[in-house]
Amino acid sequence: QTQVYGRDRVRFMESLVGGDIAELKPGQGTLTLLTNERGGIVDDLIVTNTTEDHLYVVSNAGCTDKDLAIMRGRVAELQAAGSDVHLEVSDNALLALQGPSMARVLQAGLPDDLAKLSFMNSITTTVFSVPGCRVTRCGYTGEDGVEISVPAGRAVELAERLLDVPEVWPAGLAARDSLRLEAGLCLYGNDIDETTTPAEAGLLWTLGKRRRAAMDFPGAAIIMAQVKEKPKRKRVGLTSGAGAAGPHSPPRVLTSPGTVTSGCPSPSLGKNIAMGYVEAVHSRAGTALTVEVRKKQHPALITKMPFVPTQYYMAK
Repeated sequence: QTQVYGRDRVRFMESLVGGDIAELKPGQGTLTLLTNERGGIVDDLIVTNTTEDHLYVVSNAGCTDKDLAIMRGRVAELQAAGSDVHLEVSDNALLALQGPSMARVLQAGLPDDLAKLSFMNSITTTVFSVPGCRVTRCGYTGEDGVEISVPAGRAVELAERLLDVPEVWPAGLAARDSLRLEAGLCLYGNDIDETTTPAEAGLLWTLGKRRRAAMDFPGAAIIMAQVKEKPKRKRVGLTSGAGAAGPHSPPRVLTSPGTVTSGCPSPSLGKNIAMGYVEAVHSRAGTALTVEVRKKQHPALITKMPFVPTQYYMAK
């Protein structure tokens, strides 16, 4: 978690990502991609335009070191040119409370009205008597939920307070992984990485219209050329009744190879789901292919994502 301060903070952020950060309203956030000069995805970030005159950036924990190195390097370049921008790295913990009961559970410990907080918006507030928390209505499960940035010294206290509620249970990463896969969400390091472009990954929606026209973010020329010419491979969803296809299992599309990047049994659907890349000519939903699972071949079907409808909350 990083805070970006200074009057040039938006220009700084937009020099690294393809999202339209300038258009974010106070308290609003967006998923955006940190790209390299080859158009590859260095990380997927959530950037929020806070009401406290700074940008709040959440990186993937596994990408923290490389993300910070890139951001600090760009800050130094801009500062040397006279720009007003600086970073502060937070040591806050991050707790995710997700699911249909979230609003009712959390509202009991909030002075603010959660009904007014839409998906991808955040507030700074007190949560169950813990002050200085940032509550963002988001999460990586496809369900209604929040991520709570909480001072590290009181994170265990807040977690235990939430777990005192009978319908709140701790969930490991495997549970989160099945939920995000059902929602068709990419996992960095599996489904997207520095060799994957937004066009291939089906993430062009993260690029702002103004940013596409300006082509002023890293790798823009390569990415926009793929938009025009269409990428040679595309990320797709897969369903199968066979044993679950795990990461990096090689599906064969007729005579053409592809790669499964994530896969697991779907608790919601009662069948196996996966995500991977195939040649664009074979990417249409309904296309039958063969997936190799533990050296055995099984039929699979390219399926539109999300596999399970998402439940993101929008205030009325």
